[in-house]
Amino acid sequence: MASGEYNIKKELKKWLSDAERVVIAGIGNPIRMDDYVGVKIVQDLHGKVSEKVLLIECETVPESYIQQVIDFKPTHVLLIDAAILGLKPGESRLISPKELTNFPAFSTHMLPLRIFCEYLGKAINAKIALLLLEPKKVDFGEELSSEIRNSVQNVVCTLLEVLL
Repeated sequence: MASGEYNIKKELKKWLSDAERVVIAGIGNPIRMDDYVGVKIVQDLHGKVSEKVLLIECETVPESYIQQVIDFKPTHVLLIDAAILGLKPGESRLISPKELTNFPAFSTHMLPLRIFCEYLGKAINAKIALLLLEPKKVDFGEELSSEIRNSVQNVVCTLLEVLL
């Protein structure tokens, strides 16, 4: 599929179509530039979603929030993170945890996301997906690239639209 044909809004809408309670977990390192994209998206969603959506800023340790996710009893868990997928900076993909082995993904996290998802999948009966965004830079620094800033705005608008 050519990158221009992939429609993240359509994919998220389809995946969230039967959602009742949603956890959105932003993952990323605040001092690794674009790697922070997942947390930034969650920050931008604060105060704009219903009580049926739990927003969690995980940074690099999503495993520290497993009990909070379990207690919320979600029907859907969306993990948002930066990953090197071979796309253009700022492009995104919605993938299932099983697909993680298909991507040569780069990670700055303590526990690999695939293992985290496997554990979470055994602990709760919920759909789990990852919204991965291609970073431009993951050097040390706190500034997001312009491509990622644009993607943040697009993903936030898309999530607000499909969660209503």
